[in-house]
Amino acid sequence: MPRLIHLNGPTGVGKSTIAARYAADHPRTLNLDADEIVRLVGAWEDDFSGAVNLVRPLAITMASTHLRSGHDVVMPQLITARDQSAAFAKAAAEVGAEYVELVLLAPPETTIDRYQAREHHIDRAVEDMGGVTVIRRIHEHLAAYLTAESVVIDTEGADAEQTYKTVLAALSA
Repeated sequence: MPRLIHLNGPTGVGKSTIAARYAADHPRTLNLDADEIVRLVGAWEDDFSGAVNLVRPLAITMASTHLRSGHDVVMPQLITARDQSAAFAKAAAEVGAEYVELVLLAPPETTIDRYQAREHHIDRAVEDMGGVTVIRRIHEHLAAYLTAESVVIDTEGADAEQTYKTVLAALSA
């Protein structure tokens, strides 16, 4: 059964890195990085949140189409609203796929350090929204979003390889 593997977590935690690795190691898996699709929307840099809201329904449609072909989709995407995860789960179920959400987390200072050390095309948009302040707010929203059933992967002190192995173990459980 194909899976929609949703890698959730704050900016800078490593979602895109892990998604790219997973897709590279699993032939025909679609790495559906919504941040890449956002760049296709005109003036996305001027209204990042608006562009993300336009892209999410497109991403769900793309995921459904790919899952219907019998192949996995890995989607690195921050969300902090239960209705959004419900929409992802519903889309997967409608095409006979499984929805798996893994939340990658590290303390705010760790994700801020990673964010500041990287070069990513959304970083200017993050800075325009408040940079470090918005990353701290994301952590607060994620803490409120998590439930006892949430599968959380702690990335503190782990490099990408260690995190990837932990993700694989969680997917095998």
